[in-house]
Amino acid sequence: MASFADRYGPLAVVTGAAVGMGAAFARELAARDVELLLVDRDERALEACALELDSDGATVQTLVVDLASPDAAGEVCDAAGDDVGLLVSNAAIGYVGSFLDQDTDGLLAQLAVNCRTPLLLVHRVLPGLVARGRGGVILLSSLSAVRGSALVASYAATKAWNLILAESLWDELRDTGVDVLGVLPGTTRTPGLLSSSPQAGLATANLMDPADVAREALDTLGQAPSLIPGEANRESHAFLSSLDRAEAIRTMGDVMRATYPPDREPDPSI
Repeated sequence: MASFADRYGPLAVVTGAAVGMGAAFARELAARDVELLLVDRDERALEACALELDSDGATVQTLVVDLASPDAAGEVCDAAGDDVGLLVSNAAIGYVGSFLDQDTDGLLAQLAVNCRTPLLLVHRVLPGLVARGRGGVILLSSLSAVRGSALVASYAATKAWNLILAESLWDELRDTGVDVLGVLPGTTRTPGLLSSSPQAGLATANLMDPADVAREALDTLGQAPSLIPGEANRESHAFLSSLDRAEAIRTMGDVMRATYPPDREPDPSI
């Protein structure tokens, strides 16, 4: 069998790569001997991640860009050149709170970073992968994408969009040698999650490490259209799927309200 690098190399592009899930994907890809283009808007954190990987012997390039920019996808693809074998579209903007409290600029930024730029990146990258007859695309979705999720309505909707795009392309490209995977992480210990100050409870009971999510996703690429990482998350999903849809949505809403009460403060136990 071809090695991972033979199938998905020589270069992987990872967006939102400075910290959290993106950095975990970068580390796991480096361990699999794939060269990296790391993309993020946080220059200092991005360079720190790249320096760590470089010191471990990885071949790393970086690109600082705001993925909300209309030209972001073009900048990324121009920097990557013709060697892209894998795109990991991880960058996203989240918002926790009442939909009515979110301003228009925030809503549009979510659409740009979570939907428009990934769409354009995939559209630019796929022709080269198809022509080569190998390669892959990973689109990060979320368990919140499966059904209505109170307090993250706009974020969940953008993640549902990513899931359907990934699963649709998985089938559309099945005879091309190009693999597509939608990844639906549950609650994961990332800086983004911690900054939202969740309270300990059902939503954080199955808290995963980003490294475990990245490893399981890369191991699953080429084997399924989508993945819920973590057995506990899969069991939780199965339980909610067994309920009437309205009941499942209300149950998830109750969990979210308990996780994000209006007067919440950082919980040191998480």
